Amino acid sequence: MKNYWIVKQEPESYSWADFVKEGGTKWTGVRNYQARNNLQAMKKGDVVFFYHSGSEKRIVGQAKVARENYPDPTAEEPGWVAVDLVPVKALPRPVTLEEIKADKSFKDILLVRNSRLSVSPLGMEQGERVLELGQIK
Repeated sequence: MKNYWIVKQEPESYSWADFVKEGGTKWTGVRNYQARNNLQAMKKGDVVFFYHSGSEKRIVGQAKVARENYPDPTAEEPGWVAVDLVPVKALPRPVTLEEIKADKSFKDILLVRNSRLSVSPLGMEQGERVLELGQIK
C-alpha cells in the first residue's frame, strides 16, 4: 500500500522546474521534529506531491520516494534525516490551497491545520482526490 505525502518549497528557492531539470533531489534541511518524523515514515515508492508555498500556494507536481530516510548530510547534529525524491509528472491542473480548503475531504489534513509544516502526510482518500483534481488518471 502506497502512502501519500506533501512536501512544500518556495518556488523562488527551489521550484518544480528545478526539481525536474535535476531529475531528482535529496530532500534535506528539514529541522522540524514533526516534519522529520514524516520523512522517517516515507517508504520507497510512496507518492509525494510537490507544493509551491509562498505566493503560489498550490500543488504543482507528483514525485515519488526513491530512497528512504538516511542521515541528513547537511545537519550539524545527529537525528535529522533526508530522503531522495524523483519527479513523476507535473499536474496537468495545479491544485490550489483555496480549492483544498473548500473541499470537505481535506478538512483534517495538516496542510490546512498546520500550514507551516514542510512535510505532511495525506490519507489514501485525500491522495486520490489530489490526483483527481490535478487531472492525473
